[in-house]
Amino acid sequence: MKIVTEFPRKVVEFPVMGIVMPDGCRLSARVWMPEDAGDDPVPAILEHLPYRKRDGTIFRDQLTHPYFAGHGYASIRVDMRGNGDSEGLMDDEYSEQELQDACDVIAWAASQPWCNGNVGMMGISWGGFNCLQVAAKQPPALKAVISLCSTVDRYADDIHYKGGCLLLENFGWASTMLSYSSRPPDPLFAGNKRWRDLWLTRLENQPFLAPLWLSHQHRDAYWKRGSICEDFSAVHAAVLSIGGWHDGYRNTISHLVTNIEAPAKGIVGPWIHKYPHYASPQPAIGFLQEALRWWDRWLKGTDTGVEADAAYRAYVMDSVRPARWHPERPGRWIAERDWPSPNIEMQTIELIPESNEPALVASPQSCGLAGGEYFPFTFGPELPGDQRPDDALSVCFDQPPLGEAIDIVGAPEVLVLVASDRRQANIAVRLCDVHPDGASELISYGVLNLTHRNSHEFPEPLVPGEMVSARVVLDQCAYRVPAGHKLRVAVSNAYWPMIWPSPEPVRLYLSNAKLKLPRRPAATGDEVTFPLPEAASPWATKLIRAANSERHVDRDEKTGVVTLSITDDFGAVRDLAHGLVNGSIVRETWAIHPDDPLSATGSTHWTQTLSRNEWSVRTETFANMRSDAHNFIVSARIEAYEGEKLVFERDFEQAIPRALV
Repeated sequence: MKIVTEFPRKVVEFPVMGIVMPDGCRLSARVWMPEDAGDDPVPAILEHLPYRKRDGTIFRDQLTHPYFAGHGYASIRVDMRGNGDSEGLMDDEYSEQELQDACDVIAWAASQPWCNGNVGMMGISWGGFNCLQVAAKQPPALKAVISLCSTVDRYADDIHYKGGCLLLENFGWASTMLSYSSRPPDPLFAGNKRWRDLWLTRLENQPFLAPLWLSHQHRDAYWKRGSICEDFSAVHAAVLSIGGWHDGYRNTISHLVTNIEAPAKGIVGPWIHKYPHYASPQPAIGFLQEALRWWDRWLKGTDTGVEADAAYRAYVMDSVRPARWHPERPGRWIAERDWPSPNIEMQTIELIPESNEPALVASPQSCGLAGGEYFPFTFGPELPGDQRPDDALSVCFDQPPLGEAIDIVGAPEVLVLVASDRRQANIAVRLCDVHPDGASELISYGVLNLTHRNSHEFPEPLVPGEMVSARVVLDQCAYRVPAGHKLRVAVSNAYWPMIWPSPEPVRLYLSNAKLKLPRRPAATGDEVTFPLPEAASPWATKLIRAANSERHVDRDEKTGVVTLSITDDFGAVRDLAHGLVNGSIVRETWAIHPDDPLSATGSTHWTQTLSRNEWSVRTETFANMRSDAHNFIVSARIEAYEGEKLVFERDFEQAIPRALV
């Protein structure tokens, strides 16, 4: 990555700028802009997050926002209310208050003497979600959006539910936010006494969101609000959507480019859950230059050629040996002028059972341990590994070795005719690339709660023994399978620890199945190129503790319980500008007995530390989840320390009835 230190316009930074909302709540912003913006007003770019601008997102902020400012923008990074250095309280993700605050910040920015009245909004993950949702509210000054690693559907394609199945990430993310939002504002700006009052008030009112999310197990009004797929036409701003094949949000780019009536373009690379100018696996791209082309066109009216760009630019990954981490993925960039593309045809492949009898799918509850993380984040061992251990626990339909390489571009589908011996059952389908020596690499996967086969809003119990048809849509992908390799469709009725298991052991009887494969003529080379990555000067820090990630699976020989243990130590660093030291560690365990779905448990323990000179605080958060046949049971605890003194503690516990999940 090339570091740029000289820009067309000299940059001035305002480390803490207060923005007062109509109700009197003061949000805290970090703002970069050209020094002469008062004389030559510029457009504004907003990133609105709960992740703390002083220490949480400062690494990526430092690379990105000064770069935009140096090219003639006021780049504004706001802490959401109830987080970081902002006042107020947060009650949920993507709340009406959060979105209204963003609209009010946009209106505030557009009215400033240094702004030309045009505003863009950008973000990755949470910020990618809320910029789309804010765009659907149509604030007058918002002209363009860049949304990365986001979703258009809060129910079907977020971290809560997938195919009507409960994702374990639902609990994991609630645990993460309990920890993230437990930290205080920085006393350097909040004041020597006021920071403590703000902190304790925040802790007293902080929600543990898992029970709320578990209370909405079907696609109801809670999830429809904020899901822009409910009305794509509400988005009038120009949208650039970006994602990665190793991220959990692979489908949004296609959805947006297909459905948005406003100008929309999509880019999908081989990346994990990161901005693509510093993401891996390589190749990274010059995201900031691409973003400037977008901003310059829609916020400055400059003809940068973005309207002539292909609708959908995607990286077709070559086959590689399965591994928990890939520093790079060989492949090539393709460009589709229109999306959906007339160049892609759906090939139907009959999946033939080995005998004339229906195939019995009765996977151990521990099937799925090779699946990797829902959204890999740490540049560590989080990707899907060799699929052979999970393949051995699944019903597999292997195709003959390929006579020539094929490019799969799009969302594969599997149509099944299946019967269950229980009223509720899950099905997981994986599409794998099988190497000549048997190694199995995951291409894409999909899961479906079979009670949701006709509707996520109105599930229907299965009648034991009755054959039903179902369609399992796998995630979007772009992958080249070489000649001599085989395609494998692996079907299981468990996928741990990706989805929570059914309340009873299930036996599925699969009598018929078809694979619908999106085939594109094989690309011979790059059909589009991107500039090499650039960025502003990186965050200046002193390393206090190095980061480290560990992941291992243990099988207890006495009890038979299988436990996945994950420790992500994000390290600790001192900011050389303002002296704040921050560090964090998370430990997760996910345990299950292969024969007992009610043995499933998840637990997390987060530690957050902040210090400067003699001042130090620490929060410890603990969370646990289990279930019986009728309820999900979740509990959590917050402990907050000033120095070594416990100054706050709070416990949560709640049982939520299961509803065909």
